[in-house]
Amino acid sequence: MDEELLDDIELRMDGALEALAREFAGLRTGRAHPALLDKITVDAYGAATALKQVGSISAPEPRLLTVNVWDRGLVAAVEKAIRESDLGLNPAADGSLIRIPIPDLSEERRKALAKVAARYAEDAKIAIRNVRRDGMDRLKKLEKEGEISEDEQKRFADQVQKLTDAAVKRVDAAFSEKEAEILQV
Repeated sequence: MDEELLDDIELRMDGALEALAREFAGLRTGRAHPALLDKITVDAYGAATALKQVGSISAPEPRLLTVNVWDRGLVAAVEKAIRESDLGLNPAADGSLIRIPIPDLSEERRKALAKVAARYAEDAKIAIRNVRRDGMDRLKKLEKEGEISEDEQKRFADQVQKLTDAAVKRVDAAFSEKEAEILQV
């Protein structure tokens, strides 16, 4: 039971790291990549909808993304969502096709993207700490119910803390790597 708890905690922390990797994939700096638009949501049909659910995203050229919006009525909403995202993109609609040129990054834009990456890393650390807190609460509950002893609870708590420290170090390493990639000219 207790090993299952540790495995569950480790799995959830790995999930936070995978989510961070997906978010970092959306911060491409050199080439246009469809993952760049993954975080954008569009107000469609009265609900916030992922951009990839209202149109197809492609990168026909190294510095150009296109979004082929399936419902012409959503073109303006998609264009607005892209423009208002924190990616600094300026889309242009052409019928149901939206063209998004990827500008060369200025020093100011690189620093802004590095701040976005830092925010993503901090969100991942918060998720990891929440998993840790949940795991510690579950351990205390097991001890209170008499399923594990106080010594076992302390031993498992130490293991949970080690998992947390390792996951946070991996987040820091991933952020350092991404920051270096973003700031590289």
